[in-house]
Amino acid sequence: MGNPFWTKHIHAAMTKQSFTLHSTNKLLSRHLHVLLVNKTSTTCASYNAQLRDLTKHGNYQECLTFYRQMLRSTATPNAFTFPVVLKSSALLSLPISGTQLHSHVIKTGCHAEPFVQTALISFYGKCSLIKDARQLFDESPHSQKLTVCYNALISGYTRNDQFVSGYKLFARMRFMRIPVDAVTMLGLIPGCSGDILKIGESLHGFVAKCGLDNDFCVANCLLTMYVRCGSKELARKFFDCMPIKELATWNAMISGYAQNGYATEALELYRELESSGLDPNPITLVGVLSSCSHLGARKIGVDIEKKVQNSSFKNNIFLNNALINMYARCGDLRKAQEIFDNMLEKNLVSWTAIIGGYGMHGEGETAVHLFNEMIRSNIRPDGPVFVSVLSACSHAGLTDTGLDYFDSMKMKFGLNPGPEHYSCVVDLLGRAGRLDDAQKIIKTMPMEPDGAVWGALLGACKIHKNVDLAEVAFDRVIKLEPTNIGYYVLLSNLYTEVNNTEGILRIRVMMREKGLRKDPGYSYVEHKGTTHLFVAGDHNHPQTDEIYAMLTRLDDLINVSSGNMVHSERLAIAFALLITEVGQDILVIKNLRVCGDCHEFIKLVSKVVERRFIIRDPTRFHHFKDGVCSCKDYW
Repeated sequence: MGNPFWTKHIHAAMTKQSFTLHSTNKLLSRHLHVLLVNKTSTTCASYNAQLRDLTKHGNYQECLTFYRQMLRSTATPNAFTFPVVLKSSALLSLPISGTQLHSHVIKTGCHAEPFVQTALISFYGKCSLIKDARQLFDESPHSQKLTVCYNALISGYTRNDQFVSGYKLFARMRFMRIPVDAVTMLGLIPGCSGDILKIGESLHGFVAKCGLDNDFCVANCLLTMYVRCGSKELARKFFDCMPIKELATWNAMISGYAQNGYATEALELYRELESSGLDPNPITLVGVLSSCSHLGARKIGVDIEKKVQNSSFKNNIFLNNALINMYARCGDLRKAQEIFDNMLEKNLVSWTAIIGGYGMHGEGETAVHLFNEMIRSNIRPDGPVFVSVLSACSHAGLTDTGLDYFDSMKMKFGLNPGPEHYSCVVDLLGRAGRLDDAQKIIKTMPMEPDGAVWGALLGACKIHKNVDLAEVAFDRVIKLEPTNIGYYVLLSNLYTEVNNTEGILRIRVMMREKGLRKDPGYSYVEHKGTTHLFVAGDHNHPQTDEIYAMLTRLDDLINVSSGNMVHSERLAIAFALLITEVGQDILVIKNLRVCGDCHEFIKLVSKVVERRFIIRDPTRFHHFKDGVCSCKDYW
């Protein structure tokens, strides 16, 4: 370990004022108190036992604080100490603390111990320092002979979205005849996603050949792999062929569906689970609630909440976070706030859910207030919550506030903005008409702009009718996402608005050559647990005559004509007015962006019928009331 890389790394850690492992204001547990009083007679084994107990119960901060107390005592850390405290540092995402621990490992001569090596590699991987993890692995000949060290590094590569590197290490592992076990496959298989189904299938074949397919966890991992790779049919076939399906198997399938956009299938499978006689657990219900959020299936979500309230896990933080997200995405911010306020314990995900909820409803000021309140509560922000607050600022037109938050990521909180944050800032500046500044931000990005960044600029150009810049953004984005139909439609709509017939034809030719077809627009409303779906010009609903009669009355009231090919949201609104009580809010969910004509139509109708219409499109909510929309005609 005489490598200058580690000497520099560890020297930086040891020159801190003292070993400050993110001290806590919480009181330590009763176990800590007993040991502090009797520290002179406490052995290393006793300390290790207490450290393991604290980690086992999720008290990671207390574990690190207690380790600091151990250093002050007569006990010396050993090879059984470091895996526990490194795990706590990793789970708290404390890279500096972990590096300090690495220096202690070397000082105590424990660096050659297999499980200490494994814990260090795992720590660096979990803290996004995968290059450091690889260097540690490469510099230890002993590590290169151990399955556990390979497993830790493969898992680290997968966690850091470097599946190819993980797969190459797996291939080297086999070439070197290092034994492969279930943990190896559990670290590698989750990296299979998107268009690498063939590799996933080959791994499945290897698993079967080695007899690891009998391992319950590996089988469940393969299930979710097939769903992630877009092959829900193969996943379902594998699921149906499993002779014994324990609850964890159902959960793997439901969660796989929910996390990969197959919300309808997730809810259907949940109904099958209920019929099987098995009782769902929090993992099941989180997946179901996620699907309800995606579909806007509020009735099922409400039923799940009732089930939760009557169960032993009503205070489960993950379930309550999922309920906040479900109610926010189903248009009921009041209920989402109520659940948030009643939570006995709130974590960063809780704050992210409620901030994101207000943001997507266009209530940026409230989202900003909550973000600031979170900071005052000593909750340290992470990347996802910054995405939520930046998006909230963009939707509400809070440009300067959003830019201040973006600057604070690195300056105040030591977070490196990712492409998702830059796309939010480009959207923020673009919506405000500051297209030149948006371009400058893109040019200063420390990484290559992705499709979302160029897409945000294209969307801003559409709003402000800047054709020249839109064409630049379009050329860039289709190189990155050539089959994303939304970008072609966006530019085509811009050409339509500026009467550029040549441009419209060019986009149509490009789409035809690539075999792309615009997704049909649809809208739906939920009534008494039943979803009523409409497409443009729809005449298939049992109440079609009444719906069109209502639409004619609305046209007369606001003095407009809906024409022959009526857009789906107008039909959904007309139907909802027929079946709901006077004064009741109406929620319509739409798969595409609301067009300008329909946006104006809904504003006028909201004024004459004195109703509030809530329209959810793919990115935000529009609240129409008294002739005004919450987006301020800026979407």
